[in-house]
Amino acid sequence: QVQLVESGGGLVQAGGSLRLSCAASGTIFSINTMGWYRQAPGKQRESVATIFSGGSTYYADSVKGRFVISRVNAKNTVYLQMNSLKPEDTGVYYCHANIRGTGSYSNSYWGQGTQVTVSS
Repeated sequence: QVQLVESGGGLVQAGGSLRLSCAASGTIFSINTMGWYRQAPGKQRESVATIFSGGSTYYADSVKGRFVISRVNAKNTVYLQMNSLKPEDTGVYYCHANIRGTGSYSNSYWGQGTQVTVSS
């Protein structure tokens, strides 16, 4: 059974920084994409940043230049460094990964979510 466990959320003032971590555990053969999504109150979940197995990245326009996604494959861990935080970055941040376990195909996994609150 594969699990994603997040950490690093919290309360920060506008302009501050936070670093989120997400570690995958269980029977893992390979991990393709890893990424972060967020959901603000009353809004749909949206993609924030994604990093592919080869290292290429994708960022939502709203976070480009402020957030940096990275991964350490040996630790099955993805990070999200969030700088220059704004109140509109507030929400629950979810880790996501496409992971191949014991089967022939990859499955989609989600973390439990971690709250990020940015005060003005």
